[in-house]
Amino acid sequence: MTALTAPPSPGERQPHRVSGGLLDPGQLLASFPDALRKLDPRHLVHNPVMFVVEVGAVLTTLSAIDKPSVFAWVIAVWLWLTSVFANLSEAVAEGRGKAQAQTLRRTRTDTVAHRVHDWRPGAVTLMTEVVPAAELRLDDHVVVEAGQIIPGDGDVVEGVASVDESAITGESAPVIRESGGDRSAVTGGTKVLSDRIVVRITSKPGETFIDRMIALVEGAARQKTPNEIALNILLASLTIVFLTAVVTLQPFAVFAGAEQTVVVLAALVVALIPTTIGALLSAIGIAGMDRLVQRNVLAMSGRAVEAAGDVGTLLLDKTGTITLGNRQAAAFVPVAGVDEAELADAAQLSSLADETPEGRSVVVLAKEKYGLRARTEGELEHATFVPFTAQTRMSGVDVDGRRVRKGAAGAVTGWVRSCGGRVGEETLDRVEEISAGGGTPLVVAVAEGGSARVLGVIHLKDVVKAGIRERFAELRRMGIRTVMITGDNPLTARAIAEEAGVDDFLAEATPEDKMALIKREQAGGKLVAMTGDGTNDAPALAQADVGVAMNTGTSAAKEAGNMVDLDSNPTKLIEIVEIGKQLLITRGALTTFSIANDVAKYFAIIPAMFASVHPGLDRLNIMRLHSPTSAISSAIVFNALIIVALIPLALRGVRYRPSSAAALLSRNIWIYGLGGLLLPFLGIKLIDLVVQFVPGLH
Repeated sequence: MTALTAPPSPGERQPHRVSGGLLDPGQLLASFPDALRKLDPRHLVHNPVMFVVEVGAVLTTLSAIDKPSVFAWVIAVWLWLTSVFANLSEAVAEGRGKAQAQTLRRTRTDTVAHRVHDWRPGAVTLMTEVVPAAELRLDDHVVVEAGQIIPGDGDVVEGVASVDESAITGESAPVIRESGGDRSAVTGGTKVLSDRIVVRITSKPGETFIDRMIALVEGAARQKTPNEIALNILLASLTIVFLTAVVTLQPFAVFAGAEQTVVVLAALVVALIPTTIGALLSAIGIAGMDRLVQRNVLAMSGRAVEAAGDVGTLLLDKTGTITLGNRQAAAFVPVAGVDEAELADAAQLSSLADETPEGRSVVVLAKEKYGLRARTEGELEHATFVPFTAQTRMSGVDVDGRRVRKGAAGAVTGWVRSCGGRVGEETLDRVEEISAGGGTPLVVAVAEGGSARVLGVIHLKDVVKAGIRERFAELRRMGIRTVMITGDNPLTARAIAEEAGVDDFLAEATPEDKMALIKREQAGGKLVAMTGDGTNDAPALAQADVGVAMNTGTSAAKEAGNMVDLDSNPTKLIEIVEIGKQLLITRGALTTFSIANDVAKYFAIIPAMFASVHPGLDRLNIMRLHSPTSAISSAIVFNALIIVALIPLALRGVRYRPSSAAALLSRNIWIYGLGGLLLPFLGIKLIDLVVQFVPGLH
């Protein structure tokens, strides 16, 4: 087995993502050999439309050899170019993924592992042996120390360490990995920067996360999605219909005294069948997965990307997705007879020994709102600090005969009573008001002499991320229902849900509650997407149609989901849905364009075929094309060139704007339906003005 070499040093970014240059000449040149190799009939037979084009190219080539003419050779050459251009779109899309995979491969090297014999939890001495990483098996234990490369995917079962994952994610900031909890998973090829961890291997040789990533970005593991298969069947059916129509047209042409050559019949077939979408369909799907990779999301299948575009319900965790993740001090609420500045001073003093994010936010609020400076060592030289613990749920300081405490309402009020003080109804009312509004109350009290009193309450609140309400409004316009999932009580959950603008919420959620909600939504015919990072999220991730696991999460979560976010950013689920919708819209837009532009080619070729026998058909020559040969040649040349012109759109995707399905359909028809109808008339006419000067085509 191989693994990544040492990642770049902190502060240096690993540029392993490929730039999005859509018509980069270098990329086209590099992809051209692949496009020629794809002319193999064994490859093209999977694309019925382009297979018919290649058969037509072969027949016209044979006809041109048998009865040489400029017209026959022009049609033959451009039919071959049509096949090559179709393959080129797919080759360019695949090439971008291969380029990204190659940058990953270049950083790979053989590595070794320090395998542990008979590992036991808490063992002081570990017996290890140095073995090639390729010899590691499932459930082996390895010890990895600072400066060493993690030899395979696994879970941390002992210790805590700082890990550089920039070789995988491209982000230089190290992350913490520790045993237990939801941040225990590590990826082979990442580097331990500090301390020591014991890792239980959870992958087989050659089946690591990085191996799967390389295979997927190359497109090797990409399967056709159900919608692609259905569209392929439709395109194949249309091809058979037009092929049958053209074949049966020849007897009528013979009867009318206008027998057509193989060259003209082949040109007519190619012009009428939906070659544009047939040529670009595969590239659209590959590019959709590539757009996710560019955003550091690894989709395990094209089906997952497509499902994201059809999602009707979005489940989002409150913490870290809708809110910033830590509650922050928002206000000081003093009781009667206490000045707010006095409360702020006591709150700051009692929070100096509280290292939690909430405790630090109290210090920050006191400084920002009241300009309270930090205490010097001299001022607190004889102070005794009381650190915050989960058992006491309080922090504080004893200084100058005063004891100041801050913490959970129940803990501090109990402390006040134990010190001989009493807690008034006003304090209890403030606590209840803050709780009812979705906040968390922290009570501040002071004891002097033989009595204690409450100074007031600190209002902690979840801070909703800036702009998240607007994002949810966009999702609503897309027809997507958002549901916030939280372990908070219903009152708190309701307050956050209203502030964030979600459509619904699930409070005090358990894994069973999540599963039940997903099944209920799916029973109503909706596709469901959700994110998760813990082992307890794995059942729901597996049940969801789009399950996005965080790369920082457990192995169970990553195995259960069908996407992995390498950046571990829960809000990226919204981007994933937008990319999925863009994929579906691009496919629909180009299908509309492809079918619409066949109309112009019909008006170019049919009059050219029969106008000499039936002069009345010349009325259909509304483009006033120069001659039958120039008309047919112009239609075939346009048919080939439009594929090249649309490759950037297929790779980039049609720009997506949140709107209803009816609005999207209307936009598709007006832009791509009408555009597909008018552009060929203009294009064919312009080409005709050029080819009429070619000897043998006028």
